[in-house]
Amino acid sequence: MEINNIDMSTTNLERRRFLKTTGGLTLAGVGTMAFPQAALASEQRQPTSFYGKNPNEKFWKKVRKEFILNKRTTYMNVGTSGSMPEQVLENFNDYNEAISANPWQSNIPTIELAKQVAHQFGAFDHELILNRNTTDGMCSIINGLQFEPGDVILTTHHEHGGATSPLRHVRERYGVDVIELSIPVHTRDQELTEDDLVNIFADAVAQYGNSVRLITFSHVTYTTGTRLPAKRICQEVAIPNRIPTLIDGAHTPGMLNLDFHDIDCDFYSGAGHKWQCGPGATGILYVRDNANRLADFWSDRATPLWCINSSSSSSMLQARFQSIGQDNYPAKRALVDACMMWEDIGRDNIEKRVLDLSALCKKELQQAFRHAHYFAPPARELSSGLTTFNPFDDQYDGELLTEFRNRLHEEYGYIVRTTSFLLHAEDAYRTQALRISTHLFHNEDDVEGLVSAMRRLYRDMA
Repeated sequence: MEINNIDMSTTNLERRRFLKTTGGLTLAGVGTMAFPQAALASEQRQPTSFYGKNPNEKFWKKVRKEFILNKRTTYMNVGTSGSMPEQVLENFNDYNEAISANPWQSNIPTIELAKQVAHQFGAFDHELILNRNTTDGMCSIINGLQFEPGDVILTTHHEHGGATSPLRHVRERYGVDVIELSIPVHTRDQELTEDDLVNIFADAVAQYGNSVRLITFSHVTYTTGTRLPAKRICQEVAIPNRIPTLIDGAHTPGMLNLDFHDIDCDFYSGAGHKWQCGPGATGILYVRDNANRLADFWSDRATPLWCINSSSSSSMLQARFQSIGQDNYPAKRALVDACMMWEDIGRDNIEKRVLDLSALCKKELQQAFRHAHYFAPPARELSSGLTTFNPFDDQYDGELLTEFRNRLHEEYGYIVRTTSFLLHAEDAYRTQALRISTHLFHNEDDVEGLVSAMRRLYRDMA
């Protein structure tokens, strides 16, 4: 197997690289293209390889060892921020040191990095952009679309500020009607199905007709952890009515085995620092087929999509979105390293692991808290790595739940977060919930230990 070394003669840094076991190509990618004037580095450490291994408990224990998480706590808040694997972190530090030693090389184009990982998300090389985060992608698309007064945008009442903020902007600037659909939430009194969610969008399109110019929604809601049937919404509702779709995928890259072509959305914006476990301020943006379908759907608009703050004159949208002035090459290259590690482990293996642990978490909680309020659907097709529930009778007492969260950390070492949402769009008060993240570096003992600690703490506080 050939190792593609990177020249760092002035710093003599040890390179630690992930290697693709098929084809002999470096996983981190561009090799000497990244630092053109570099000479051969010193010794390299052979990275851990997971390719072709049976994903049993021994396999996941090996994966677990790749993370340097504080052993005094059990971190279960990946939905807020992930943790870089040790080899990714070491590479990231090396990339930053190399740029510090050679600042004149700091403005390295990152478009080639995006091309290396596009296939992992079911995209062509020219369809993926590496950006700063989900909000960056959402703002770029929403503010780049050529809206006009009277246009209707369909979204939901469970969207993050990364979507609601630019939507508010275009509403005030262009006179667009932003309709927040009240999507149903799973509760102990209401089972949720895919049809329930698809029909909400279908009914709204039937109501507003040709005025609907965009449908945007979260693939996984950050509020409850519900996974919306993105493919069905795109293919059964949006495309037949010639409506483009923008999906907020803050929680899906690194959690689910995504295939953007299969979903058939027009735009997809995701985070690199959460479930994908890359550095902070990294993300991905998918633009389908150079936005040609948007031009078809919006044939009445001269320029359907502008690239805000682009310094590139290229006709390719990828180049224009990627050309933003001074970029953070080390961070984006480390994100690619994390993606390559995920490919080595197997994104299908990771999705199964995440959903299996999530299912176990829901089951254990149900047994421990039979009368609690649950908001994350147990159905696998609607499930994600996020589990949300409230063990207390009063669903609106945020102070009580915050105290529970803080004591869970301080006294038992488990780190989760709280969240809140309107159960129904017309509600006057927000429902409060605990949000638990289960990821590839967790195991069954983590889940069972968490539930046991929650049960003891609840008895002390109830």
